Amino acid sequence: MLPGKTYTPDDYLRMAWRRRWFIAIPIVVIASATAVVSMFLPNRYRASTSILIVPQRVPENFVQPTVTADLGERLNVISQQILSRTRLERIVQEFNLYERERRRLLMEDVIEGMRRDISINIARARSRRDEVNNFSVSFEANEARTAMRVTERLASLFVQENLEDRELLADQTDQFLKGQLEESRRRLLDQERKLQEFRTHNNGRLPDQVQSNLQLLQGAQLRLQTLTENNNRDRDRLSVLEKMLAEMPATSTASAVQPAQRRAGSEQIQTATAAQQLDAARSELRALQLRLKPDHPDIGRAKRFIAELEAKAENEALQQPLSAITPAPLATNNPVADRQAQLRAEQMRSEMLDIRARIDSERREAARLQEAIADLTGRVQAGPALQSQVTELMRDYATLQEGYTVLLKKSEESKIAVNLERRQIGEQFKIIDGARLPEKPISPDRFRINMFGILGGLGLGLGLVAFLEYRDTSFKSDDDVMTTLALPVLAVIPLMTNAGERRQARRRALLLAASASVTCMLLAAVVMVVWQYRLLDRWLN
Repeated sequence: MLPGKTYTPDDYLRMAWRRRWFIAIPIVVIASATAVVSMFLPNRYRASTSILIVPQRVPENFVQPTVTADLGERLNVISQQILSRTRLERIVQEFNLYERERRRLLMEDVIEGMRRDISINIARARSRRDEVNNFSVSFEANEARTAMRVTERLASLFVQENLEDRELLADQTDQFLKGQLEESRRRLLDQERKLQEFRTHNNGRLPDQVQSNLQLLQGAQLRLQTLTENNNRDRDRLSVLEKMLAEMPATSTASAVQPAQRRAGSEQIQTATAAQQLDAARSELRALQLRLKPDHPDIGRAKRFIAELEAKAENEALQQPLSAITPAPLATNNPVADRQAQLRAEQMRSEMLDIRARIDSERREAARLQEAIADLTGRVQAGPALQSQVTELMRDYATLQEGYTVLLKKSEESKIAVNLERRQIGEQFKIIDGARLPEKPISPDRFRINMFGILGGLGLGLGLVAFLEYRDTSFKSDDDVMTTLALPVLAVIPLMTNAGERRQARRRALLLAASASVTCMLLAAVVMVVWQYRLLDRWLN
């Protein structure tokens, strides 16, 4: 190119026309080579099948499914299982796939190439609320029937693997819940045993028994108080009877105590007259009236006894001689009165024995009540101390019982879910559009390859022309001389070449075009090899 020269579109057209063979020959050669290469490229066929995700037939309000993972996650897991080397190697051997590749490459490389030929596409939901309910599986192969058969096999594997995975997951969930339920039941029984042993060991001292212990304690205290009052009354009565018996006449007393004297020896008892006994009885009545109510049985008994003594005192007064001084006789000559005195003494003696026996019984009962009161007091005082232990045991028991109830409910739901999966009425994969025999290959796209070949030849030709024009600094016209050298042109001499020079120029042009054509063909051959054996994908991976 000439420095300082401004090229116009006409100049570029003249350049292209002048070097038209450098443009036409690469276009023809590269387009032809590309056409030949595209003809020898193997056809690739793709077969595809659609799989529908059928939801659970039983409403989820009645039976909760055990498989709740997202569809994408489950498809990823199932795809990893199906695309494993073991599964794919079986398919390769079953359908005799990649026969040439197996002779040249390792099985790992063959399986990796097969994974690239398999594609799994999940249908996109229209909105976030919509759930994905289908996906497609496709496979590419050099033969149409092979692509269809492998696609059908892959779809059946997806359906079978989904059923097996769901059933296996339901069984594993059921077994896990059974183990957890048995462990929870064992812990609950252990806690119940501890609680039962604690209640048995601390029976009567538990916090929930404090109120009943307080009631029993109050009842025992009231009985002890009543028993104490009865004991005091019995002691007072015994003192009165002993005093009255001591003040009775000697004859009646002697007769009354004669059997006792024969058993105990020569014991002398001083007796008193009826008037003296009456005074003592009245003193006893006044003492009883100060302590007891008027309707008390002891007061009534004392009044009856006083009435008897008054009658006896009147009889004694009638029998005594009229004298200013009436000494107390030591004995009476009235047999009836003596007999009555003896009977009265015997009654008093019998009552005294009963009172003494009752006093002994009351003393023993009071000791028993005091022991019971001490025991009940200890139980009441131990209740608050045991409250923390009872609270801890009951809290653990309530927690274990709640956990056992939850696990029992989940275990029953899991059993129902297992039956649901075994009867195949849960979520399933269903093939709705089976794989068809491909009618035309998906690759190579020969029209596009030829168009790219033509464009590539055109680009190479234009590049050669641009390179040659850039290296060409010769003057083509008088305007070039005037523009470049700024000198006037006096005359223009046309180029005169002989036949040899013209032949040599043509040979150079042809050689250059041939070199470009060979280079393009070599490049096309390299591209064909890379395409055939997918060397670029292997290099990238």
